[in-house]
Amino acid sequence: MSVARSAFRMAKFGRSTYLPMTSVLTSRTTLNSLQTKDFLSNKIKIETQQPRYLSSEAPRDVQKEIGDLVAKNKVVIFMKGVPEAPQCGFSNAVVQILRMHAVTYDAHNVLVDEELRQGIKDFSSWPTIPQVYIEGEFIGGCDILLQMHQTGELIEELQKVGIKSALMDPEDEKK
Repeated sequence: MSVARSAFRMAKFGRSTYLPMTSVLTSRTTLNSLQTKDFLSNKIKIETQQPRYLSSEAPRDVQKEIGDLVAKNKVVIFMKGVPEAPQCGFSNAVVQILRMHAVTYDAHNVLVDEELRQGIKDFSSWPTIPQVYIEGEFIGGCDILLQMHQTGELIEELQKVGIKSALMDPEDEKK
C-alpha cells in the first residue's frame, strides 16, 4: 500500500497516527489522485519548518554577530560557497584577487545560513554578495574589488592595515 493511501486510510478511519506531509509527497501516488476532501482537510498534520525557541533561548542577533566578525578580522568576505569551492563567479573572482595578493582572510558562506545572507545585506545596505570588509570597513563587492586591484588601490588599502600584498613592487616597499 502506498504512503499516500496509508495516510488516507488513517485520516478516513480517524486513527491518531499522522504522517508528515513530506512523506506523503514523496509517494508515487499524487495528491490529485486521491478522491476525498477528508485527506486534504485538517485531519492530516503538516509539519512546518518554523524556528522554535525554548523559553530560555533568545532570537539570534545576526547584526551583532556580523559586527563581531568584521571587527575581529582584518579582511572578511561574505561569499557564496567557500574559498576552495566558490559557488558563484563573482565570489570566485574575489577569491582569486585575494589569492594573487596572498592575503589571509576570513570567509563566510552565506548559502548555508539564510539569516546571515539577509543579515549581511542589511548590515552593509548593499544588495549583492560577495561583500568584502577590510579592517571593519565595507569595501564593496566583486566589481569594486576588481577595480581597486586593477588600479593598484587595493595594495594601498592593504598597506594601511598592515598587510603586505604579494603584488607589491619591491621598489615601493623600500619607500
